[in-house]
Amino acid sequence: MRNKIIYISALLAVVVMVTAFCAYRSFYGSSVAERFTITIDANESYDEQLAEVKANISHDLAFSLYAHRINLTRGIEAGRYTFNEGMSVIEVARRLKFGNDGTVRLTINNARTPEILAGKIASQIDADSVAMVAALRDKELIKELGFDSGEAMMSIFLPNTYEVYSNIKPEALVRRMKRESDKFWATDKRVEQLDRLGLTPYEVMTLASIVHEETSYQGEMPRVAGVYVNRLRKGMPLQADPTVKYAVGNPSLKRILYKHLEVDSPYNTYIYVGLPPTPICMPDMVVIEAVLNYEKHDYYYFCARAEMDGKHNFARTHREHERNAQAYHRALSKRNIR
Repeated sequence: MRNKIIYISALLAVVVMVTAFCAYRSFYGSSVAERFTITIDANESYDEQLAEVKANISHDLAFSLYAHRINLTRGIEAGRYTFNEGMSVIEVARRLKFGNDGTVRLTINNARTPEILAGKIASQIDADSVAMVAALRDKELIKELGFDSGEAMMSIFLPNTYEVYSNIKPEALVRRMKRESDKFWATDKRVEQLDRLGLTPYEVMTLASIVHEETSYQGEMPRVAGVYVNRLRKGMPLQADPTVKYAVGNPSLKRILYKHLEVDSPYNTYIYVGLPPTPICMPDMVVIEAVLNYEKHDYYYFCARAEMDGKHNFARTHREHERNAQAYHRALSKRNIR
């Protein structure tokens, strides 16, 4: 019986290995037997556009799966495309998505961690997410650019669309983003805004990441930023709930409890005064602008409204804030939000 189990286990292992090898060959092995050129017509459907491609390649299923992964199904730009002998289905799909001139429009936005950012970038350029993560976590590169962690280095990735070569190396892309960031902060307007704030570009990105998580209501963003600027200048702890969520590792936490406020983390701004060590997310450009153009006022507190409409009540005194907070917590309890 024991020998039979060993035999079956060995057989299953072989099957898994063979399956993995076949899958690898399907995606990374040669798919184009002979060089060919096609012309894509914008008036054709997606299936019609791909008919000639599929007629000239092998591993159709792997091609279809990868094409779906990189959103090729949204449509292919009209034009002539040439595919060389030996290209894999991944290379064929990327050629159709990115074109023959080698340039792509890389959109960067909405990423909480280097790993998430790497995945988003890898789906748009000719590099896999593992290589992109390695670049974002490369200690030498991080040090070269003046940071101490991958999370800190994310502050150079300003949400925007950039034109890059599809085969750009991950390390080169990171350096490119550093140049783009330096250029953004070097204008006279930005220098004046930073002087008015009394913050560095890195500190602005960190504060903007908190404001980004606090409110999605654009009209409130400069006012929320103003509250935090007031607290920073007064030496008060920020007491920002999003930093507590980051500290406990749960950005979707719906209710902050006392046990969360006691978590000993440099990101817990209820315990530690000042900004957290790194941004807690990638803020949208509109939020960065809101911080740079923060509203001057005398509010030191704000709390989500009991109406649960995404807006906030602002307060000048702690007593006034307590009344707002009690109303909000009653609303949470009424909706059984724990």
